[in-house]
Amino acid sequence: QFGDFANGAQVIIDQFIAGSGTKWDRSSGLVMFLPHGYEGQGPEHSSARIERFLSLCADSNMFVATPSTPAQLFHLLRRQVRLSFRRPLVVFTPKSLLRHPSCISSLAELTSGSFRQTIYEGTEAQHCQTLLLCSGKIYYDLAAHLEVSQPEKVGVMRIEQLYPLNCQELTEIAEQLPAHTQLVWLQEEPQNMGAWSYLAPQLESLFKSKFEYVGRKASAAPAVGSHRRHQQEQQELLDKVTAIISRNA
Repeated sequence: QFGDFANGAQVIIDQFIAGSGTKWDRSSGLVMFLPHGYEGQGPEHSSARIERFLSLCADSNMFVATPSTPAQLFHLLRRQVRLSFRRPLVVFTPKSLLRHPSCISSLAELTSGSFRQTIYEGTEAQHCQTLLLCSGKIYYDLAAHLEVSQPEKVGVMRIEQLYPLNCQELTEIAEQLPAHTQLVWLQEEPQNMGAWSYLAPQLESLFKSKFEYVGRKASAAPAVGSHRRHQQEQQELLDKVTAIISRNA
């Protein structure tokens, strides 16, 4: 189902899934697939309410992930089955990535390796002047935009598992960055939604620096109803990223 329709299940999620171990002393390996991604189909077809699930996360009570490739999804589900314990897994799965030409994995990536909680690419961290952190479908829009503009000394990090956050991998990158690297969090969601409010304090603590937020302004509705306006907003986000990179070059 479209992610926003999880609204009707919120009572069950709060009462029985998020607190299954702590409140009821019951282990649950339930997996929830919630389509989530800003694709111009309107407010009811955009948001699985990432912010709500993250607000329920504590004491390693569940996994929350946004796998960005077929191999990542496969290894995530494989890990869920092979774990020696049971925890609920919430998977945010953008609908457009089902047919996106860049969202592919080789057979080798499927038959070897494991789920990667973060993925870093771009210039080597020690030479990075601008580090862009993101999660979910926006990565593909960003990658296409950077391929055209071809900026130098830019790193991109995808956070594939939003909870529990892999602090070790993030710290390893943070320790390699030059002192004046510009740190940016990019998301499609409005500022009061998505992962930003939850991750910002943790990221700024790990990187020991403030992040610049790039995303839609705070809103009462998850998304606009106009596809044309959606495209304009999406381009504005990418243009702002370009401006930040140019300013820091």
